[in-house]
Amino acid sequence: MFLGLYYLTLSQIALSIILVLLIIYIVPMVVYGLFSTLIGAKMPEGISPIKFLLSVLVSKIGTAIAFVLIFYFARTVFSELWLLYAFIWWLMFAIGEIGQTIGVNYSWKEAVAGVISEIIYFPLAALVVSWLIKS
Repeated sequence: MFLGLYYLTLSQIALSIILVLLIIYIVPMVVYGLFSTLIGAKMPEGISPIKFLLSVLVSKIGTAIAFVLIFYFARTVFSELWLLYAFIWWLMFAIGEIGQTIGVNYSWKEAVAGVISEIIYFPLAALVVSWLIKS
């Protein structure tokens, strides 16, 4: 019985990570694509599109794993407060977007696109995780 519960939990975690990864990888592509078309947001210069997308994927894999595992271990708190959980993550990333505008090759256009995509994908990801991982 315990082993069955263990595998169910592992499959829920794995599925959550995969779905969160898809959400947080695809939504920014759509938003950045729109911003690129509408206001001229640009991909970083000096890197091939394939390398750039691969680097983003690796980063998003880490984010998805952390997002799901933190939720899993704090699920008794966040199961009903998934929107608060999403807000905390959004706030952290939004501040990071602002910080990136201070550096090179990142303008306010990209930062706004990032904040908007995060407004979409963090609540969506938190909803999916709270649905799949119950307290």
